[in-house]
Amino acid sequence: QVQLVESGGGLVQAGGSLRLSCAASGRTFNNYAMGWFRQAPGKEREFVAAISWNGGSTYYADSVKGRFTISRDSAKNTVYLRMNSLKPEDTAVYYCGARGGAYASRRYRDYDYWGQGTQVTVSS
Repeated sequence: QVQLVESGGGLVQAGGSLRLSCAASGRTFNNYAMGWFRQAPGKEREFVAAISWNGGSTYYADSVKGRFTISRDSAKNTVYLRMNSLKPEDTAVYYCGARGGAYASRRYRDYDYWGQGTQVTVSS
């Protein structure tokens, strides 16, 4: 079992920045690839970014490429999502997920554990 707790969301103006954190506890953090997804009201959960077990590979949705950066700190059992140049369309609840194994995935159904989510609101 892995417990995930997201933090760092909030209200920010367009063009601003936020850094989300996802702290993991339970089983060995390095056994899991990690991903960030988001869900806006009335929409399906969508892929944002993912990182392999050792941080060697990262993946991004086209809509955030060049603006968001995913990273992980194994010493702190934490994965981060740095979000720059935020846009109103980035407004959503952001969730982190853990996927057993080395390789990340863009599909939310491939993830085994989820956090409770953190709200990000970008005002225009």
